[in-house]
This record gives sequence, structure tokens and C-alpha cells, in this order.
Amino acid sequence: MGWFRKWKKQSPQIYAAGYPQLDTPRLTLRMFTPADVPALFAYAKSDVVGPLAGWAPHRNQEETRQIVSLFIKRGDVWAIVDKKSGRLVGSVGLHVDAKRSVEKALMLGYVLGEPDWGKGFATEASARVLRFAFEQLGCPVVSAYHYPHNKRSAHVIAKLGFTLEGTLRQASTLVGGSVTDDVCYSITAADYRAGVREMLTAYLTPRDNTETR
Repeated sequence: MGWFRKWKKQSPQIYAAGYPQLDTPRLTLRMFTPADVPALFAYAKSDVVGPLAGWAPHRNQEETRQIVSLFIKRGDVWAIVDKKSGRLVGSVGLHVDAKRSVEKALMLGYVLGEPDWGKGFATEASARVLRFAFEQLGCPVVSAYHYPHNKRSAHVIAKLGFTLEGTLRQASTLVGGSVTDDVCYSITAADYRAGVREMLTAYLTPRDNTETR
């Protein structure tokens, strides 16, 4: 979403020293390092990946290096690493939600490179991050947003147990300058305790065939 441009300008560090490493059956979620620049650039230069998430394709590795430096400084974005191959496949973050004034209200965001779409990595990584948000950070609510045309993100959000709040019309300016809506979702701490936690557990339980869950 357009949150990315706002994040670069104003998002504070919300977890002192960066978020801790988290693990799932197939993935390691860790803080970024300067060594991740080439791998991130490999998918961030795509004409498809960035615009779906609200940011322009990276033009060169120097631009990627600046973004990685921000990731490291603010400590609110994990690198998603495939345990089997050791590859960096994307990122997932918990950011201050600029649309809410409630203390500790955070927003989930994620990006995957095109070669790793359809493998369930976004769902698995996000499920672990949501468990961290509610059980370690004590968040009262976690939100998620997508543009109306981003059907892949809508599918992930639905699998994670988010409740649709509605559509915030004319809410974001796209990379090319056109204006679009934000489709808004949330999970409250009460939702999490009432059943979402069990739903997420299914994505964090090792199984024989996990490629498309």
C-alpha cells in the first residue's frame, strides 16, 4: 500500500534493537543485513512486485541498499529466508498503523519475489508474525490493507483470519500518480483469543506437503 512511502518518512522504531528472529516449519524470519542487498534487488526491480505493494521498482542496487539501511535502522521488517535453499524470498513487517491512534496498533505488510508466489510463504510468515504481535508485543489490534486489484494479497489476508472492515475510498496514490482505494481489515486481540490463534496454528504446524498451503 501507499504505507511504504509514509513508512520511509515517519515510522519510528517500535522494538528496541529490532525484532527477534522467528521460525516456522519452512522459514526463518530475521533482521536484514547489508549482505541482503543483491537478493532483495533481484525481486525489487520487478515491474510487478513493488507496484502491488505501493512502491516503485528499484532502479539499481544503491536504491536497494538505502532501503535495507532503513530496515536495519528501524528494526520493524524481517527478511523471509527459505530454510531449504537458504534464499531470501521476501520480507514481512509490523509497522505503526498511521490510520489508527490507539497505542500499539500495528499494521502487517509483506512482499514476496515472483518466483516464490503460490507456495504459501506469505501466509506462513504472516501467521508467525501475528502470533508474535499478540503474544509478545501485546497488540490490541493488527490491521492489513490492500489495493482493490491485488487479489493475491486479498487471498492471503482471508486465510489469516482478518475481518473485513470496509473500503477507504480514494485513500492512496499509486506509483504512477493515480488514486485508488484501500481495502481495510483487522484482527483484534479478542479475535485472536476467540479463534484466530487456532486458525494460524495450521500454517505453523509441520506437515508432509506444505508447498501450497
